[in-house]
Amino acid sequence: MSDVLLEARKITMQFGGLKAVDSLEFKIMKGQLAGLIGPNGAGKTTVFNMLTGVYQPTQGEVVLEGQSLKGLKPFQISHRGVARTFQNIRLFKNLSVLDNVLVATHQHVHYGLFDSLLKTKNFQDTEKHLHNKAMELLQIFALEAKAHEPASSLPYGQQRKLEIVRALATEPKILLLDEPAAGMNHSETHHLMETIAKIREQFKLTVLLIEHDMKLVMGICENIVVLDHGTKIEEGNPAVVQNSQKVIEAYLGVEESE
Repeated sequence: MSDVLLEARKITMQFGGLKAVDSLEFKIMKGQLAGLIGPNGAGKTTVFNMLTGVYQPTQGEVVLEGQSLKGLKPFQISHRGVARTFQNIRLFKNLSVLDNVLVATHQHVHYGLFDSLLKTKNFQDTEKHLHNKAMELLQIFALEAKAHEPASSLPYGQQRKLEIVRALATEPKILLLDEPAAGMNHSETHHLMETIAKIREQFKLTVLLIEHDMKLVMGICENIVVLDHGTKIEEGNPAVVQNSQKVIEAYLGVEESE
C-alpha cells in the first residue's frame, strides 16, 4: 500500500488570462507535517482551495489515498477526510465555543430524523458522546473553561485555536492550516508549534500548513514546498529550503513589512 496520502498532479488554476497556479506537483506522505510557503501572491491559498474543492483545477487533479477528488464538492471532500482552517477566521461567532465544535462533530452522526424528533436512546447516547468528544478537544487547547461563552468573546489567538479544534472535530485524515499563527505574538506562536506537533502525534494526523512565520515552518515541518508566482521553485527539508538560492531570491531574501 502506498504511503502517499494526498497528491497534487500537475494542478493548474487559471482565472481568465492569469495562471494563479501552474502545473504544480507534490506529494504529502501519511503522518507527515509539511509546509507550503512563498511570497504574498504566490498562489498558496489558491492551492488550498483546489485541495478542498472550493476551486476545481483548470487542469490536473488532486488525489486522496489513490482516489481522484475531481468534481467533488467541499463537503464531499470533507467527508473523505480533508479538513482546513482559513486565513480569515470563519467561526459561527454568535454560537458558543462548544456549539462551534458540535456543529463539526455532527458530520459523522448515525441517527435519523425519527431519532431526533423522538429523542430516542440512540439520539441521546450519540449526543452525549459528541458532547464529550467536543469537550475533550477543547481541553487539549485549554478552551474548556470558555465552552459556553460566545465564540466572538474569545481573544484573537483563541479564536484561531477554536478553528483548529472545529477542524479536528470532523475526524480528518489530513489537516490543512492556512496561516494558523497569523496575529499571534511570539509566545502564542511557540505554544501553537507545540500544539500542532502534539495533535499530529495524538490523532495520527497528516498536516499541511501555509505560514509566513519562518521560525514556525522551519521548526516543525519535515518537508516544505516553495511557490513563487504559482510555480514550485523548491521542495525539501528545512535545510534544503534555507540553502536554496532560488528561495533566498524569491522569498527568504525579501524583507517583509511588519
